[in-house]
Amino acid sequence: MRIRFITIGKTQELWLQKGISCYEERLKHYCSFERIEIPDLKSRAHLTVEQIKEQEGDMLLKRIEAQDELILLDERGTEATSKQLALQLEKKMIHRAQSLVFVAGGAYGFSSAVYARANELRALSQLTFSHQMVRIIFLEQLYRCFTIIKGEPYHHK
Repeated sequence: MRIRFITIGKTQELWLQKGISCYEERLKHYCSFERIEIPDLKSRAHLTVEQIKEQEGDMLLKRIEAQDELILLDERGTEATSKQLALQLEKKMIHRAQSLVFVAGGAYGFSSAVYARANELRALSQLTFSHQMVRIIFLEQLYRCFTIIKGEPYHHK
């Protein structure tokens, strides 16, 4: 299975960059994994929030292929425990999902066009995290899912 993780903007903090790299390396033992950073918009100061979301959405949708299953990390999405998420991921693997694309949007979320294209909305928590923190939290959970699927001792009951 091919998994891509698309984010809007660069990860600024060095400690987050190091954590992200750590989990990316771990994930490569379980799947074909790629992280794509879509650059921040230039000259954002004169744009409205809706214009920012629309322009980010256009850049994002150019990276999505027709056969991709698109899962947005969104506060309005469905929550799951790590075990439930692992079971859902395993089902996708069994049913031969070719390509899963998870997206962490920018600071203002997603455009209506991106929501319309999405196959699923997934919430990581009821808590609010910065769009940069979501990156490492999601990657750790994705890694945790694979260790649960493989029966490895990373996840404790």
